[in-house]
Amino acid sequence: MPAKDIYHNIVKTVLEKDGWVITDDPLKLKWGLRELFVDLGASKLLAAQKGERKIAIEIKSFVKISPVTDLEEALGQYILYRNILEETQPLRQIYLAIRQATYREIFSEPIGNLVVEKNSLRLLVFDPEKEVIVQWIN
Repeated sequence: MPAKDIYHNIVKTVLEKDGWVITDDPLKLKWGLRELFVDLGASKLLAAQKGERKIAIEIKSFVKISPVTDLEEALGQYILYRNILEETQPLRQIYLAIRQATYREIFSEPIGNLVVEKNSLRLLVFDPEKEVIVQWIN
């Protein structure tokens, strides 16, 4: 199993505070002979729609010297996991969890906007100090 991101426990906490139930830690994906692991799987009951919403969360800290290198790696993982989920769990949506500072530093720049728009990237932006979700970007 892969090592947990430094914000792993904080993201679990912010999701639980928001009413999500952590169902998988990590969420195991299998495709052919390969096993991959998304950081978290979660679900939430939707009372108005009498259904359940399921998500997968890949957590990225963006602490390397180059935020572009972090972006390249995060995007590759996100797309790979999204492709497998579309085939195996089509009702589960994947999100990339990033700090609010990361959102401001790279995702609000033109390169971040391009990546989000062209790849239909879903983001969960959180504040690690306050342990809250700042925004969901679909």
